[in-house]
Amino acid sequence: MTAAEPMSPITAVLLGVVEGVTEYLPVSSTGHLVLASHLLGQKGEGAGAFDIVIQLGAILAVVVHYRRLLGARVTGLLRKEKASVQLLVCLIVGFAPTAVLGLVLRKKIKALLMGPHPVAWALVVGGIVMIGVEAYRAAKARGADNEQIGANGLEHVTPLRAFYIGLGQCVSMWPGASRSMCTIVAGQLAGLSTATAAEFSFLLGLPTLGAATLYEMYKSRAELGEIGAINVAIGLAVSFVVAWAVIAAFIAYLKRRGLVPFGIYRIALGLIVLWLTWS
Repeated sequence: MTAAEPMSPITAVLLGVVEGVTEYLPVSSTGHLVLASHLLGQKGEGAGAFDIVIQLGAILAVVVHYRRLLGARVTGLLRKEKASVQLLVCLIVGFAPTAVLGLVLRKKIKALLMGPHPVAWALVVGGIVMIGVEAYRAAKARGADNEQIGANGLEHVTPLRAFYIGLGQCVSMWPGASRSMCTIVAGQLAGLSTATAAEFSFLLGLPTLGAATLYEMYKSRAELGEIGAINVAIGLAVSFVVAWAVIAAFIAYLKRRGLVPFGIYRIALGLIVLWLTWS
């Protein structure tokens, strides 16, 4: 087992910022954390566990941002309202594929893909996919004389669409692919508007990231002890504050524009990392 590198509070703040900014943007928080951790000298197993555990801050940001929606849906479940029951079913269906594959592939992913080179390739390929899907949707919008392509509103997320999104989420287990990118693009291809696909992606992150975080906290509790409780708390707090701000801004952005700028950014960053690793 590789010992965890010493971590300072400043490093915890920086990694918390990276997590908060990138968790819900389609640019891969895991990929950015892997690159940032290497740059900051955090390469031990404890650092890898820290990167996963501070996702809890971003999870709490979604809970706070969507507190009214979640509160209404919980109340609706008690009343057996159709919309609330359907959303719960869709979240379960969307989470199931990743839950199964995550348990099976967790160790292999950590061993083979948690490095700058695999992350860089995932960034580039994901960027190309995003730009391609946006070009297809733009052409479809022009042909339909309608700028809005896809069903708008969470009530349009059906169990079948949720299953497609869940399959897309499985691809995001490759670090650098981006859970947000995979689920948003899958939602787009399943017939949802970009904003609705993003909102369901955020909500689907609650069980997905929550399960991954709790599992990692249990499995890597010794390594996290070496990182230090204060550093973990700092990372969680910073990621919560930053992610909360990013969620609102990103949804507002998606209601006006598409994902092409993020695709360009991914390709550029991936190519830079590939050049640096080859050099």
